[in-house]
Amino acid sequence: MRPSVFALCLLPAVAAPLRAQDPEEAGIRAALEHYLQGHASGDGAHMHVAFHPVAQLFWIAGDTLARRTSDSYAAGFPGRPADDEASRRRRIVSIDRTGNAAMAKIELDYPSARFVDYMSLLKVGNEWKIVNKIFYREPK
Repeated sequence: MRPSVFALCLLPAVAAPLRAQDPEEAGIRAALEHYLQGHASGDGAHMHVAFHPVAQLFWIAGDTLARRTSDSYAAGFPGRPADDEASRRRRIVSIDRTGNAAMAKIELDYPSARFVDYMSLLKVGNEWKIVNKIFYREPK
C-alpha cells in the first residue's frame, strides 16, 4: 500500500513533535530557558541554574578579547525586568547535540541592539549546563 500525498505532507509535522520529546534536547532546552527567563525577569538566580559554576563568557570589546565568569554575570542582574521588557524578544534559534555535548544559538532582539549568543553545553551528571558563552552585539 502506497502512502497518500496527504499523509506524506503530514510526516514533517508529526516528526517534529517526536524530536522535541527527546529527553536530551528537553534537558538542553531547560538550561536555555533558564537563561532566557533570567533575561526576562532580571533574576540572576536563573543564570546560576543555567550555567555551570566554572562557566566563562567571552566577547570582543573594541578589538580586545574580554572575559567574565558566569557568577559575575549573574551578579549583574538587577532583580527586576528591564523597563522596556515588553518590547524585547528572545528565541532559541538552533540546537546541535552529539552525545553529552551541545551547541545552541540564541537571539536577543532588544530595542537598542540585537545580540547573538553561542552557547556550549555539556551534560554534567544528569543535568545540561552552559559551560561557555560567546556573543556578538549589533547596535540598531
